[in-house]
Amino acid sequence: MPNASRPRLRRLLVFATGNWLARGYLAVCAAAVLVMFLFPGSDLALGPLMLTAPLSLVSVVLPFGPGTEGSGAVDVLAAGFWTLWLLLCALVNAAVLGALVARSVTTAPAGVRGSLRRITASSEPGGADMARSARSHPHGVRALLAPAVDNWLARGYLAVVAASLGFFLYAVYLSPDPGFAGIWPFMATAPLGILAFLVASPAEYFSLSWLSPLLFSVGVGLSGLVNAALFGLLARRLRAPGVRPAT
Repeated sequence: MPNASRPRLRRLLVFATGNWLARGYLAVCAAAVLVMFLFPGSDLALGPLMLTAPLSLVSVVLPFGPGTEGSGAVDVLAAGFWTLWLLLCALVNAAVLGALVARSVTTAPAGVRGSLRRITASSEPGGADMARSARSHPHGVRALLAPAVDNWLARGYLAVVAASLGFFLYAVYLSPDPGFAGIWPFMATAPLGILAFLVASPAEYFSLSWLSPLLFSVGVGLSGLVNAALFGLLARRLRAPGVRPAT
């Protein structure tokens, strides 16, 4: 089992560092960490946490991390754990971006593909229409969202999103004091969940407070679906030996 996981780990690192999009993201994360150390008391200090969401926000619910009370050794271990976790989250997110621009190494040359399309179009009745349909179908909504449900990584993430959203809806509509229940779906779907919060917030100021939870729930659900599709795409790319990151 460990031998089988090593190639996937190497591929994860290749996707995270082998293309311009992933390297650019890692550079932005490094800059955010530098800003965090330069301005520790400002809102900019949250930059690394937001940039590496949603996985980095898991550390918020862990009992061991920055601010852990104890001796100097405990503080060092807590800071080291948080740093390693942040680095891992950054690498996973960079690998997701790398998977978006990955290409297959087994794809036929452009001339061969063009010849095959011309042969298909000329040899079969309605071949041109079939070829156009075959080219357009993979770009449909169903094909784009398929990675969100066809692998365990994406399905597990969607289960977490569904649980956090269910807790939020229960707290808002059935609990006498919802408190800060919205923080859980917000954290589970960040950074896209931030947009859901921004869209839903104005309703609170226009006597439409009943609409705000609905808008937030829809936005969080869509954000979770997009994140799941991205995680699922990465899982697909890691399993496919004929795919490599674009440089």
